[in-house]
Amino acid sequence: MAKMQQPAPRLTAGEKARVAVLVARMAKRGLADDRQMGGRVTQSDLQARVDRIIEGARKREEAAKD
Repeated sequence: MAKMQQPAPRLTAGEKARVAVLVARMAKRGLADDRQMGGRVTQSDLQARVDRIIEGARKREEAAKD
């Protein structure tokens, strides 16, 4: 069974800017990948950074509720 996704937290302006920069870097890497031989460019490090930013925002919102 699929894990239910939590609603996206509200991001601060700084968090939005950091996520936007990381998404732009992911797009740039995607364009650089020639997709031959199964694709050689990995984006998992950037995705992990985005996930950490979103998780931090989620924790901040939870702390504000208490």
